[in-house]
Amino acid sequence: MAGDEELVTTTVAAKRLGISARTLQRYVAAGLIKPDLTLPSGRYRWNVDRLRDQINAIPRDVED
Repeated sequence: MAGDEELVTTTVAAKRLGISARTLQRYVAAGLIKPDLTLPSGRYRWNVDRLRDQINAIPRDVED
């Protein structure tokens, strides 16, 4: 469905996930996540569900 494929800005995606936009930018720079679309201006667009899946797949360091 069209709603499932909605692409949003980094700011909107971050707000929906409860993290900062800067965190998303750092994750992209580190190669941990990949935006659904990169505009010619260099700005990103995200599908929030796919982004959530990518973030959940990032290995977490286990602290003892």
